[in-house]
Amino acid sequence: MFVVWLLLACPVWAFSDLQFRVNGGSDVLRTELERASLLRQAQSQNVADALEIFSTARAEYGRLIGVFYEQGYYAPQISVRIDGREAAEISPLDPPAQVRQIVVDMVPGPAFSFGRAQIAPLADGTTLPAAFVSGAPARSTVIRDATGAAIDHWRAQGHAKAEPTAQAITASHPAQSLDVAITLTPGPRLRFGDLRPDGQENVRAERIVEIAGLPTGEVFDPDQIDRAAQRLRATGTFSSAALREAEAANADGSLDITASVVEAPPRRIGAGLEYDTERGGKITGFWLHRNFLGGAERFRIEGMIDGLGANAGGLDYSLGLEFSRPATFTPDTTLTFEAVAETEKERDFEARRIRADVKLVHRYSDSLSFSGGLGLLAERAYFGPGLAIRADYRLFLVPLDVTYDRRDDERNPRSGYYLNTSLTPFFGSSGTGAGFRATADMRGYYPLGERFVLAGRAQLGAVYGPSLLATPRDFLFYSGGGGSVRGQPYRSLGTTTGGVFSGGKGFAATSLELRMQATDTIGLAAFADAGYVSAGTFTGASDWHAGAGVGLRYDTAIGPLRLDVGFPVRGGTGQGAQLYLGIGQAF
Repeated sequence: MFVVWLLLACPVWAFSDLQFRVNGGSDVLRTELERASLLRQAQSQNVADALEIFSTARAEYGRLIGVFYEQGYYAPQISVRIDGREAAEISPLDPPAQVRQIVVDMVPGPAFSFGRAQIAPLADGTTLPAAFVSGAPARSTVIRDATGAAIDHWRAQGHAKAEPTAQAITASHPAQSLDVAITLTPGPRLRFGDLRPDGQENVRAERIVEIAGLPTGEVFDPDQIDRAAQRLRATGTFSSAALREAEAANADGSLDITASVVEAPPRRIGAGLEYDTERGGKITGFWLHRNFLGGAERFRIEGMIDGLGANAGGLDYSLGLEFSRPATFTPDTTLTFEAVAETEKERDFEARRIRADVKLVHRYSDSLSFSGGLGLLAERAYFGPGLAIRADYRLFLVPLDVTYDRRDDERNPRSGYYLNTSLTPFFGSSGTGAGFRATADMRGYYPLGERFVLAGRAQLGAVYGPSLLATPRDFLFYSGGGGSVRGQPYRSLGTTTGGVFSGGKGFAATSLELRMQATDTIGLAAFADAGYVSAGTFTGASDWHAGAGVGLRYDTAIGPLRLDVGFPVRGGTGQGAQLYLGIGQAF
């Protein structure tokens, strides 16, 4: 008796009893219907409750007819039968106690074309989708896109409350055509009113207004709304920021905007670990405050220990401070103060230095940014045979920088390109003279199908002005290691002048990497790198070396974990295989 009761009490639906048939239409239509089917989704989720299955079957009509309209079919026949009974004819007050079989039969009927296709009035310069034209397939998505485009053009010209107020959509079955006539009401041309912050807890409201930079009093522009929200999110102080227009305009023709924000936790800590065979381990850690003075200012303290277990050089230490204030002078300009104290123990020199910079970073667009400022550098270095040469450098700096970033993903790019150039004129008050240091870093990414990406990088560097011995060690260039030529030891390629080994005043490096996504989380890479260093600014004694190898990537939420093994292929600096561990792609 217990077994019989259990079988009767448990509703049964064998998922194999769902039959889904489309009689006619294109392969694209069949695929879209399968994807949209609520019953297919219930089947994949192992839904077994009879009442839930019955409700899903009744909702299936509306879901499927929406797909037919999207594909331009306005006379479809849809049947959803539960154990032989049409689901639409079963009373919701008397649902089936169990479901054994569901059959979905569809006949698309003829595909309709646009007869009349009209939206009016249109703003000057409006371009509707090319598919919204008489004779084209009458897809409902095209009507929606065309209406949206027409409204967007009115809004772009200041008519924030433009909306469709009337529509006449008629299907002519004998002619298999769809006549569409939509009437828009643009409404008045409005100006930006007040920005009203909402949701903030610790950030001052006036600073939210300054950061958003909404141009109060100017003609309404939806692009300005988007950009204001991006500025707020870019501070990192807010976990979310959205701008919402008021329901109605003010009597003076202005429109108030509400900035709804949610503040992120103010403090954050983090750490990083890298390793390569020659240089050893590198540990970094930081402490960050996202709202240091109540105005979305960021304050960061970062420390580093490098050279743990190194085969060349010794332990290096650094401690850095960074303070940034968004919306300084303009909404897109950030004031930044940076200071760092560090030591370096390399095979050819030892140095202690302090550097401080104050900069203005201006974000011209989502891709382009500029920075410029003033800085001071003090360095004491020992180099030469037995580190017998001591040099004290005191410099006044004018650091300038331009970055153009069109990568699709900063952590793991598959397409696009990146360009960074810097120019730092300097004026020495001790140990050196005047000159400049320039660098360029160019990267490009090209997808080869779904799984492969070809990535390339080129680097250039030059110092002009003082002699090699009179140039601060921090300004000189080396090649070798994870940042330039994998497979060659860290900073193994430099130049020798007067019996003194050091970095050079000229530098060039190139890298080519083929990346393959083997699975959803596992990636493989093959790479080849080459580097060049010259004693002068691409003059005098010079040499180059190269390396190649393979790598393994494991995707995580913070970027791919990277393992590279490189081998020397050219030059006298190689010492066998080199191993590199880190987070993120090599470039």
